[in-house]
Amino acid sequence: MDPHSRHSQFNQRTPKTGPFSPSVRFEQTQKVTLDKYTKASSSSMPSDSPLFTSRPIATNSRVKQDEQFKKDMFLAYVNKALLEKLNGHSKDFDDLVDQFSPNKSTLAPTVPSMQLRIWLSALSHVLSRLERRHAPLVEAIVRLPWPAMDAAFVKSYVVFIGMLISAHPEYLSLVLNRIAMGFTYQSGLLAVSSNLEGSTPLTRRVVYDRQHALLEHIFNLVPTLPSSLAPLLVRNFPHKRQPQAAHVAYIRNLLRVTQYCGELSERVLGLIVDRALMVDVEIQVELEELEDAEPTDGELFEFDPFDTIVGQECDASDDEEDLDDDLSDISSDASSDGGAKDVLTDTKHIRDMVSKLDAILRLVFDHFNKLHSSIPTVLLHPSSSLYPSTTHDREPHTLLTTQFHTLLAIFDRSILRTFKSRYTQFLLFWYASLDPEFSDLFLGLLVDKALFASASANGVERVAASSYIGSFVSRAQFIDREGALRAIKVLCAFLEAHLDAVEAGNAASSDHSVFYAIVQAVFLIFCFRWRDLQEEPDEQEVGRKIWISELGVLQRVITSDLNPLKVCSQNVVHQFARIAQATDFAYCFSILEANKRTPYPVFAGVTAGSPGPEDLHTFFPFDPYKLPRSGEYIQGVYREWAAVAIGEDEDEEEDEDDLIEEGPAADDWEQGRDGLTIPITASKRGVSDDGGLDASFGGMSISPAQTRTRTVAMAISVS
Repeated sequence: MDPHSRHSQFNQRTPKTGPFSPSVRFEQTQKVTLDKYTKASSSSMPSDSPLFTSRPIATNSRVKQDEQFKKDMFLAYVNKALLEKLNGHSKDFDDLVDQFSPNKSTLAPTVPSMQLRIWLSALSHVLSRLERRHAPLVEAIVRLPWPAMDAAFVKSYVVFIGMLISAHPEYLSLVLNRIAMGFTYQSGLLAVSSNLEGSTPLTRRVVYDRQHALLEHIFNLVPTLPSSLAPLLVRNFPHKRQPQAAHVAYIRNLLRVTQYCGELSERVLGLIVDRALMVDVEIQVELEELEDAEPTDGELFEFDPFDTIVGQECDASDDEEDLDDDLSDISSDASSDGGAKDVLTDTKHIRDMVSKLDAILRLVFDHFNKLHSSIPTVLLHPSSSLYPSTTHDREPHTLLTTQFHTLLAIFDRSILRTFKSRYTQFLLFWYASLDPEFSDLFLGLLVDKALFASASANGVERVAASSYIGSFVSRAQFIDREGALRAIKVLCAFLEAHLDAVEAGNAASSDHSVFYAIVQAVFLIFCFRWRDLQEEPDEQEVGRKIWISELGVLQRVITSDLNPLKVCSQNVVHQFARIAQATDFAYCFSILEANKRTPYPVFAGVTAGSPGPEDLHTFFPFDPYKLPRSGEYIQGVYREWAAVAIGEDEDEEEDEDDLIEEGPAADDWEQGRDGLTIPITASKRGVSDDGGLDASFGGMSISPAQTRTRTVAMAISVS
């Protein structure tokens, strides 16, 4: 055929320019929409159709091709939606955001988790294209209730968030705030699991584990995470009026964070101690006053909040109770007819606070004990292979020491400066029992604060440190004789120097608060440790007692014009007078009788702005520990008064008024333990006794009893 003929095959090609040939037909391009991707494609015929024919089972390669085709379709739509959003067309972008937005009524996702996984996979390929105008999409993904979804989606979500933070660090605070909120006990955020089709019930333990897995993954990617996370953990800490379960859940999660993020240990422990102090200062009644009240459900049935099924809690009742408490506090001031109701409300509030504080301290004790239990009984050289490995590749004893210094810094910053706390300071008491070095460091800090602080130092802090010295040396079983002697010698040296300054006219005549606090500390230590304050019996005569020479200054202190027997706590003074006479150390009853007719010393006051003597000398930090659950840690290291009392058990019923006013007669003595002669008590004479001196030491507290069921205490913070 002639190649130039119009019938030639070369003339059938499409012209390169100009209009298309009418003989050439093109299929119109279909518009790409989100519905096409989200609808399940089904091209097979129904089974009852006469045209239906069985098809062979798809091979793995065919399935993979279909999955890849679907991923490509989703990726194409994501690219298109992001581009159109930048061009000012937000319809497709808004539809994409709606895919991750949960249902407003059920809080559950509106699309299946498998489809959400494909969307996350598509978005992971375009993370570098996300800009500020795409922030609503990122926020919707972060707000997704992912911890309550299936395990496959959780794994994909954790990987995606890690990629997102790596590509866009500006979203780190948004993600961390959501994680911190996930550590709380808010059932509304977790109830979505019951609304997910085909989902199995999840416990809070599983949900919290997933939150920690995400946080630990981010921490491995972003080493500077602690500085951003710390303020968010503070912001989401439960209020002191929230139920006990809320505090337990959040604190357990915080302590777990410190296991893989050691940089937050000091901040987290300080936060927990500060919040425990806020609860502690509200408990200003003796627990025996609450015994007649009905116990709460939390006391009757102990449960682990981590084992509860999400979405099936009864938090609403707790919230209503807390709200009622708030309203009752407001209405009690305006109502004059609800006295009995106010008492019941206050009693319930205090019982809740006691139970809450007990649970908080038990968690911290368990956290400390877990680390201490990992240390071998016989400590070998650090190079020994018997040392167990730790997360931070350090010896457990080193971690224990580091944690003690952290706790010591928290004590100096918060606990020491909080007046009238009852139980929180026992964290340091127990920790100091783990190693003699710890107790020495603790005493060294207290002595430095009380005795060697500058003249311009805060007086309240010095007096509080003095109270801690006396109470700690008296009550700690792990303080041996040498430790007690070192403490008493330092205190007596201070008293002697102060008296010398007063007699020489070099001391301030209007501020002796530290002096009285030190005297009271010495009195208290003498009552508990008088056996350790005697010289070693070498060739002494039988029954003769020789006291250490440093105690000689007490005779001078007692008879000085400062008159500490008038100013110090009368409970301590009366007990010291009885034991001092029974041990042939000193006779104080004549001075006590004269003090009844003596006015209060004008120079016994303290400087302006400081608590009065009635407050300074009634604070005993380590009174008997009465919290039931956390008290298990204190029992083995705490010295009870019954173990050191010089008389028989009946002496605990002694009437101190008779002892002071009448004085012991010559025939009113009996032989007691340790070869000592002690006065016959009023109970043995058949006289009734309403309050005893020994009972004040062996009972709940030697602090003055409160007259009201509830007292709002003040935390005196000093800068």
